[in-house]
Amino acid sequence: MASDAPAAAPSGEEGAAPAPGSGASGARIRPGAGPGAEDRTRDGSANGSKGDAQDERRRERRSRWYRRDVRWSPYAFVAPFFVFFLAFGLFPLLYTGWASLHRVELTAPGDMEWVGLRNFSRLVSDEFFWNALKNTLTIGVLSTVPQLLIALGIAHLLNYRLRGSMFFRVAVLTPYATSVAAATLVFVLLFGRDYGMINWALGMAGIDPVDWQNGAWTSQLAVSTIVIWRWTGYNALIYLAAMQSIPHDLYESAALDGASRRQQFLHVTVPSLRPTILFTVVVSTIGATQLFGEPLLYNGAGGANGGADHQFQTLGLYLYEQGWVNLHLGRASAIAWTMFLILLVVGAVNWLIGRRLRISSQGR
Repeated sequence: MASDAPAAAPSGEEGAAPAPGSGASGARIRPGAGPGAEDRTRDGSANGSKGDAQDERRRERRSRWYRRDVRWSPYAFVAPFFVFFLAFGLFPLLYTGWASLHRVELTAPGDMEWVGLRNFSRLVSDEFFWNALKNTLTIGVLSTVPQLLIALGIAHLLNYRLRGSMFFRVAVLTPYATSVAAATLVFVLLFGRDYGMINWALGMAGIDPVDWQNGAWTSQLAVSTIVIWRWTGYNALIYLAAMQSIPHDLYESAALDGASRRQQFLHVTVPSLRPTILFTVVVSTIGATQLFGEPLLYNGAGGANGGADHQFQTLGLYLYEQGWVNLHLGRASAIAWTMFLILLVVGAVNWLIGRRLRISSQGR
């Protein structure tokens, strides 16, 4: 018996009627979704495309920021150095050079009177300037030569395997970390004329007490001792680092040739350290030229005159005396630029010696 209900068309055949609840475009609509479900589906596709576009723009923006970061970050990292150098290095140097060509007083730094090179020409006939230059040279030699020799010996000892080597390395660096004021005040007590420990030791040996501060050579020797004590450990660690970079094959070859430790030190270690020794000599010379804190504090309440007869007044003290005691900023600026020119000469000599050493090493 035939059924009155029409037969349902197979779902896979062409021309089959859309299933109930399906949209005209073939998108499947959940039954019971209600009117407007097809429009929401199309809106979802549009929103997805819009979200992809936003993600693409976000990635492109991040890429631009990354490229800018890679390009400009190194300059941002080094910019603080140049800012501080311009503010506290280059500007004071140029301003000091300009002030050295004028008569200007500390009480009225804005009032400048052009005098040209007169401040420099006055230094040529200034006996106090030449006395300060001579004292600077003497103290520099008395402090630099023993300091570097002692540092070289300490580094040679620390280069061998020792128990507690780290303790000794920290110990030799301790004076460098000590405040110059604290160190100088201690040495003032040690070199005291009446109750100083050094005069006490000399008295035990039958030697009369020495007036360290008022003597010409004794005062310079006392100031040099402070410099030696503070900077020997610093140079020793520099030498130690250079010694540890020397290949051990050189020492083994020297030992096979029958060289003793002393001969290895003289013929292997010292020649290998020539660039480092030259570096420390130049740095110590620059430091001696700018020596200020030790002689100022050693004089105590005497001020910047470097003793009653200016016997240990350095260029740094003379500059301070002219600028901040006598209030002559123009003269002080001329002294500062003279010291700068001296340091340029020291740098040129360093370059010539270093160039000669490189040529000689390449010739071998």
